[in-house]
Amino acid sequence: MPRHLPGLLLLLWPLLLLPPPPAAPSPMARPGLRRLGTRGPGGSPGRRPAPAAPASVPYSGIGQSGGARGAGVCKSRPLDLVFIIDSSRSVRPLEFTKVKTFVSKIIDNLDIGPADTRVAVVNYASTVKIEFHLQTHSDKQSLKRAVARITPLSTGTMSGLAIQTAMDEAFTAEAGARGPSSNIPKVAIIVTDGRPQDQVNEVAARARASGVELYAVGVDRADMESLKMMASEPLDEHVFYVETYGVIEKLSSRFQETFCAIDKCALNTHGCEHICVNDRPGSYHCECYEGYTLSEDRKKCSAQDQCALGTHGCQHICVNDRAGSHHCECYKGYTLNEDKKTCSVLNQCALGSHGCEHICVYDGNASYHCDCDTGYTLNEDKKTCSAIEEARRLISTEDACACEATLAFQDKVNSYLQRLNSKLDDILEKLQANEYGQVHR
Repeated sequence: MPRHLPGLLLLLWPLLLLPPPPAAPSPMARPGLRRLGTRGPGGSPGRRPAPAAPASVPYSGIGQSGGARGAGVCKSRPLDLVFIIDSSRSVRPLEFTKVKTFVSKIIDNLDIGPADTRVAVVNYASTVKIEFHLQTHSDKQSLKRAVARITPLSTGTMSGLAIQTAMDEAFTAEAGARGPSSNIPKVAIIVTDGRPQDQVNEVAARARASGVELYAVGVDRADMESLKMMASEPLDEHVFYVETYGVIEKLSSRFQETFCAIDKCALNTHGCEHICVNDRPGSYHCECYEGYTLSEDRKKCSAQDQCALGTHGCQHICVNDRAGSHHCECYKGYTLNEDKKTCSVLNQCALGSHGCEHICVYDGNASYHCDCDTGYTLNEDKKTCSAIEEARRLISTEDACACEATLAFQDKVNSYLQRLNSKLDDILEKLQANEYGQVHR
């Protein structure tokens, strides 16, 4: 192998990870709903085809030299992203600058543009101010300059009001948010260091129900329970906490991983026994091959009893072989057809249970009759056979006996007739003599 080939592979590796061209989004798709992705290693495509990846699906940058994942390495998915940042009195000016740096770093890692990610910022304290809308800036530089110009509002912590304002004014078509048919996720990142001074629970629930995915970032004195009330499920993926604003910038890499389409299935660390399905960047679920069901651990698969399900298609008998497998059999007197499902009547003569003494003749359709070898004839029971010569002997004997009886009877009749004739002759002679005497008187 040429010495320069490994280096060439390192250069080409990111290109190999790029996704296929995007497909047009389905008009029935709605933001906030989980979307199926492509099957990764460890599972081949199953019964449900995976829809095409959304436009601008990123790759994770894995395989890059030194594991770099900076700007330009990650190809982010399109988002309607709204930052909701706390600028109350507890946030000092230097700390607020750290928050703006945090926002700018996240923007650096996104693909910004009218067809890509759009960004808005909602600034809040006791009042709420929309610094700029989703449609205001269409490139990174203008966005970052706008973020740099934001100043704190100084009083109160009305987190509920801020979320409600974002729903009413930031996530609207008039403000630049894209509609349900675009299948563009709506995402809000809330950054706060205190406890909300209003009822944030119900407002956040309405926002989540409307399809907004909420991330809560807490700093220093932030109330963890309030962060959990605001954030979407699963909480371990949507709630973040840092002790000081000085380290909040470190969270930007976490959001980069979240917003970049990291294919967990392709990493082959999913643990799915059969099929891995990407839902959204950094998230996946497991599925099973046909004939199996997902176990309680949501990873392993258990075989279904295909025969018990009644979907086997066997005409007569279904037999379970092993996990997820079965075969068909037929009742006695039938044979399995080439389709391995249906059954045809078996040749009864071939079964050997016909009862014919000599020959069984298959008539078809479960019918047969018995026959005899040459020199034999079928008896009245239609099963057994008798030799023809024996039958003739019996018939001859019977005929001889019948003949002797007939001759004896004939002799007896002849004897009677002879005696009768003699008597008749005597009578005639007497009559003639009597007649002659009368004439001569």
